[in-house]
Amino acid sequence: MGSGSIRRAGGALFRGVLSASRAKAGTFTDVPTTFRASTAPTDPTAPTASAASAAPGSAGRAARNGFPLRTAAALAASGLLASPLLAGTAHADPKAPAPPAKMSQIGGDRLSTPGVQVAPRPGAPKLPGPDKLTARSWIVSDAESGKVLAAKNPHWRLAPASTLKMLFADTVLPKFPKNQKHTVKPADLAGMGVGSSLVGIKENLSYSVHDLWLGVFLRSGNDAVHTLSAMNGGTKATVTQMQQHAKELNAHDTHVVTPDGYDAPGQVSSAYDLSLFARSGLQNPDFREYCSTASAQFPGDKGKDGKRASFGIQNTNRLLSGDYDMKPYPGIAGVKNGSTTNAGSTFTGFAHRGDRKLLVTVMNPEKKEHNEAYREAAQLFDWGFAAADKVEPVGRLVGPRSEDDGMGAVEAKGKGKGSHESTQAALNGTGGAGGAWTALGITSGVLAVLAVVAFAVNRRRPLGELLRGRGARK
Repeated sequence: MGSGSIRRAGGALFRGVLSASRAKAGTFTDVPTTFRASTAPTDPTAPTASAASAAPGSAGRAARNGFPLRTAAALAASGLLASPLLAGTAHADPKAPAPPAKMSQIGGDRLSTPGVQVAPRPGAPKLPGPDKLTARSWIVSDAESGKVLAAKNPHWRLAPASTLKMLFADTVLPKFPKNQKHTVKPADLAGMGVGSSLVGIKENLSYSVHDLWLGVFLRSGNDAVHTLSAMNGGTKATVTQMQQHAKELNAHDTHVVTPDGYDAPGQVSSAYDLSLFARSGLQNPDFREYCSTASAQFPGDKGKDGKRASFGIQNTNRLLSGDYDMKPYPGIAGVKNGSTTNAGSTFTGFAHRGDRKLLVTVMNPEKKEHNEAYREAAQLFDWGFAAADKVEPVGRLVGPRSEDDGMGAVEAKGKGKGSHESTQAALNGTGGAGGAWTALGITSGVLAVLAVVAFAVNRRRPLGELLRGRGARK
């Protein structure tokens, strides 16, 4: 395949690959990471739990206004904060950091309460126990309606790692046509953190915008992020735009310091906000294409004959591309993973089963096993698909500020209807032409494979048709 060509999830891309031992801080693993040896200091402006309890509601107001909270909570291993059977009641390991006593109320009051929140009806399946779901924060939501099916500390402000690249993409991706070329200058790559994940961009060589976004989504390349930021007016301007866009999306748990998610003092987001970023981004067909691409060819160096070589890159989202100890998840179609010293492992995923489309975000599992964030996300997907019609929602993913006040009042008046309809249309693949996104499922453990020719023919067809089996074979 030529430069920039795409291959979807097929075969067993990583079967038989030997596992690299889990790396220490400051080193690479087989999955590109952004580890570093040092840790971010505590944000001195962060309100304490006692301050929040002394002024009821003040923490929620601070969260809605984007007040920066401490990042030191992301430095230690997470603990068992609550049992699914005791929703809203925290039973924390005394050695583990505890979530704030009161968090943002955006999306519903229950989402501001520490611990697991779930409202099962009779016959609803039980959530996996705290020995299975060890993440410090997680959320399961319906991608179309925005209903939150269950959550644990969804507004806890934590280091996001490269999942913050979803906000970067949602902010910057619409600005440049895919075929636009850019010759990389040395200054474009300045300022990247030590140990940054890289796709392999070279100075003084030209890359298309399409190539750069493949580098962002598949290899989580900070070099691709910094190059696109340079095209966008620089890192500072891009960070400002990302913060403004987060505010527009009602994502007030998020404070942006770097465009790539690399650990930085004060840089935080939440499982709730990351789900908002994914839901917004998935309405863009190009975003859908990139985040669901399992492998592609990326431009390399020039040979002696002056021609550019290319090399293969594979998506580091293991629920999409698989690994030696993990099969791709049935129906997965993105979106973004991350891993840093402060954040631990983070992941936001989108998957479909029949007409049901779910978003799951997992932040910082206590278990540090290989691929643990993906395993816990898969368990939440399994539960969500089984429980979707058997639980009362405990909150909702709000729409942007222009359509939603974040507290339910706008939707109650009927003004939020358009947001839901536009989201559903986009997730059904009818939200615009170009770069349509193929979700590949697995039936009875067999990976569905989409041939390159079939993809070329079907890439602009509505997602609804592809999911009905016309664009993929099993």
